[in-house]
Amino acid sequence: METNIQHQEQLQYAEVYISDMSVLKNIFLQTQNIKKINPEFGIPFLLAKKKNEVSGFASLIIQEKDRIAFKIYEKPGMSEAEKKNFMSWVDSYFKKSTTSNFRNSEQLKSSIQKMVNWLNQ
Repeated sequence: METNIQHQEQLQYAEVYISDMSVLKNIFLQTQNIKKINPEFGIPFLLAKKKNEVSGFASLIIQEKDRIAFKIYEKPGMSEAEKKNFMSWVDSYFKKSTTSNFRNSEQLKSSIQKMVNWLNQ
């Protein structure tokens, strides 16, 4: 009897760099089916990669009553287990982070507006 072993690539997590913005912008525009970045894009802070290709990213956003939260955008094809693991990783990172964008809603609003303006130029 032969056993087939399937090797599934693991997602790798990384902080977002400025050089990632073009790819993240494209994922956002495709998932939202829009032509221009809006404040819902937020400030990306973590991404998930598989085989050096970005599969999804997490972004800081402002919710009701100026509450800071995060939203995850992903390309089609991420499995439920991958989504769950990424969500867990993002949640842990979010809770540990103490920089201004993670804790000061006025700072985050300003950063988001600057990001939106820059990406829409």
